[in-house]
Amino acid sequence: MRLRKLIFPVICIALMGYFGYHMFVGNHGLGARDRISKQITMLDGELKGLKAVRSQLERDVALLRAERLDPDMLDERARAILNFAHPNDLVIIDKRAAEALPR
Repeated sequence: MRLRKLIFPVICIALMGYFGYHMFVGNHGLGARDRISKQITMLDGELKGLKAVRSQLERDVALLRAERLDPDMLDERARAILNFAHPNDLVIIDKRAAEALPR
């Protein structure tokens, strides 16, 4: 008879222990909440960096749009970067600058 009176409180204590353990350690517990909040902070920083890169790329693309592009400037930059010259161009070679170039 005495054992029957203890069954219900023992089951309740066991259930409270089970749920209490998983409240702290489980996949959706307080420890997981801390990990997720740290991950959110890290990803927010990464998002800010990616937004800055995106805005820089959008500015660069806006400068390359046909309605804003200066053909003379484009021609000049392409020749300078690709190291080309038009057959009618007068090319002046600076010996000091040529010697400073890596070989």
